[in-house]
Amino acid sequence: MKTNGNATGRAIYEKAVPAFYYPPQLKDCAVLREQWIRAKYERMEFTGETKYPPLAYTTGFYEGMLWKKGKEKGQFQRRKFVLSEKEFTLAYHNKENPSKGPKALISIKDVNVTFQPEKIGHAHGLQITYQEDSHTRSLFVYHESGEEIVNWFNAIRAARFSYLKTAYPTGSDKEVKGYMEKTGPMQKETFKKRWFILDSQDRKLLYFKSQLDAEELGVVFIGTETNGYSVSECIPKRTRGNRWRCGVTVETPDRQFVFMCEQEREQREWLEALRQVISKPMQPQDYTSKSHVTSIHTTGDS
Repeated sequence: MKTNGNATGRAIYEKAVPAFYYPPQLKDCAVLREQWIRAKYERMEFTGETKYPPLAYTTGFYEGMLWKKGKEKGQFQRRKFVLSEKEFTLAYHNKENPSKGPKALISIKDVNVTFQPEKIGHAHGLQITYQEDSHTRSLFVYHESGEEIVNWFNAIRAARFSYLKTAYPTGSDKEVKGYMEKTGPMQKETFKKRWFILDSQDRKLLYFKSQLDAEELGVVFIGTETNGYSVSECIPKRTRGNRWRCGVTVETPDRQFVFMCEQEREQREWLEALRQVISKPMQPQDYTSKSHVTSIHTTGDS
């Protein structure tokens, strides 16, 4: 009976959840879970009825003030953000007067957004990552209102979803992330723990010293099997600095990369995700991306 009741409730309150809207899981942060419940039962956002005025995150344009962490001193300051689905851009202004032009104009095609309350030190903390000059940058922001910050989260997802439907009609936007241990090109160097992000859409495996870093240490382009790329399980030959035993080997035309996962489940996830990227045919824009990456870009970490 409980199962039937849940199904009936979902048929009413989750009848028209937009494809871009993120339904939180139990492991997700409190603000996402709370606003999901309020959106369903208090604001009745997903019943399929026409809303007037329309839901703010569905209009294709969103603007407002967010607290942004400064790059130099690390203090949070109020900044105006403007999201345009029509232009596929996210802009922010250093001053509240937008007539002076934006401090940064970010292409939606390069944007990813995740809640990171512990990293940012606020229950409504949001991390926005994007590409700039072949580097991955991060903005750390929050808003006092839980509803407002979740609206920003889903508005950015909506714009990203719209862009992907236009640029990649048959593509996906899967991103895998987590810690792995990494050794150097000779595979004799000490293994170091690094934070990895696989951007399946742009065929890039990025790694950082830690989750909170705004700039990556390196990038590995993931091509196709016909172009000399492959991925397989491995067992570490040397154990200098190596604590984890579930290995992943990525072969590229220029180098063999060896990474170590802590658990077999994580190893399987990375293997599956990397194989999916390798199995996808390369698009014209991928060759441009590859030329920028040149297989791996390093800034002091090999």
